[in-house]
Amino acid sequence: MHRTRLLNLGGYRFGIAAFAFAVLAPAYLLHAQAVQTSAETLARVRQAGTLKLGYYPGARPFSYQDEAGKPAGYAVALCQEIAKNLKTEMGLPALAVEFVTVAGGDRFDAVQQGKVDLLCVPAVETLARRREVAFSIPVFPGGVGALIRADAPSQLRDVLSGRPEPFRPQWRASVAQALQKRIFSAVIGTTVLTWLNGKLDDFKIAATVSPVESHDAGVQRVLDRKCDVFFGERSILLDAARRSPSAGDLTVFDRTFAYEPMALVLPRGDEDLRLLVDRSLSRLYRSGAFLTLYKTFFAEPGENMLTFFRMSAIPE
Repeated sequence: MHRTRLLNLGGYRFGIAAFAFAVLAPAYLLHAQAVQTSAETLARVRQAGTLKLGYYPGARPFSYQDEAGKPAGYAVALCQEIAKNLKTEMGLPALAVEFVTVAGGDRFDAVQQGKVDLLCVPAVETLARRREVAFSIPVFPGGVGALIRADAPSQLRDVLSGRPEPFRPQWRASVAQALQKRIFSAVIGTTVLTWLNGKLDDFKIAATVSPVESHDAGVQRVLDRKCDVFFGERSILLDAARRSPSAGDLTVFDRTFAYEPMALVLPRGDEDLRLLVDRSLSRLYRSGAFLTLYKTFFAEPGENMLTFFRMSAIPE
């Protein structure tokens, strides 16, 4: 005769099944609610006639506010093209675009909570982040760069540039020695900060990591000599250094320390929205219109860059 096993917890007796349900049900219901919410994105867009696009004012040239205070940037322009395509694909007579400002630390929360339908701030896709949100096909072949003062010590410059001293091999120990007791910064909540901490641990370097809230804050820390090296997405560093009134005091290395392709962020579990986004991007990559858009925010793309976008596009 089958009997239900019982647990005795503090004088209370529960069936195993009932106990498991009591423990797991809240998490399951939250997950189910998140999936249901994300799956209804297009339905909400259709009903409201509005697409909510999230953007971050401090990530130029990808996402920023222009002189008139309006959203601008490479990723913002991509999202605007996606919005046009969504209107056509969904057969809507009109589709309004509502821009929602997000902060660097809560941008993924804004997507999860339905505050934005599509995040126009490119991010690096990781397995940890895929537990929370979904990603489009890549929109830019990003990479970690380094910014220092132009008058930084020559030994530090040589190590970061990957250039050994004349007639002297660049041993791992000498690299670590040049970086000891330095202060490094990266924007909080980014994969660059995770990468930086990991590298310092790998090389057993006794340095201080001082996170900053934004790229502009990181550049200012270098100018104020409160930080020896500011690590970040190289394209953002180049733009920030170029726009700085103290541009002559700053140097961004040609070297890329880590390859980090970036993508747009959207709700997890909403495959219909993701399909429309990826289809829009793929068609844009194959068209001449994409080249015009790209050159607006960056230089003329080289063959390697063109190959990256050709390989990222998904066939019809």
